[in-house]
Amino acid sequence: MVRLLRWGGCALALAGALTMAPAGAGEVSGRAVFERECQACHSVARGRNHVGPSLFAVIGRPAGSISSFSYSLALRASGLVWSAVTLDAFLADPQGVVAGTAMRFPGLGDAAERAAVIAYIASP
Repeated sequence: MVRLLRWGGCALALAGALTMAPAGAGEVSGRAVFERECQACHSVARGRNHVGPSLFAVIGRPAGSISSFSYSLALRASGLVWSAVTLDAFLADPQGVVAGTAMRFPGLGDAAERAAVIAYIASP
């Protein structure tokens, strides 16, 4: 079952982090995080599924909705629509958000890295 998330101010903080100008030398690279943590299973190219589905145009898309990919029943039935907030929660703890998901990723604990990778996959 999907755990409902009520984040209040956290959603605003994450939205702000996604729109901030680059911070310079200390900036986390979303592309680097994606390449390190996601690229083995996912692509950001349209229609290019790997072990995991393509993340092209993922923001606003209902979870489990790419017809050319075989999702777990749990993800298809989750009712999630991918947004910065739902992606942040899912990337932090995939099994905690959607129990039974086929995504065998332990989670990305660093909030700045999650925000950076979400901004990267959300960019055109």
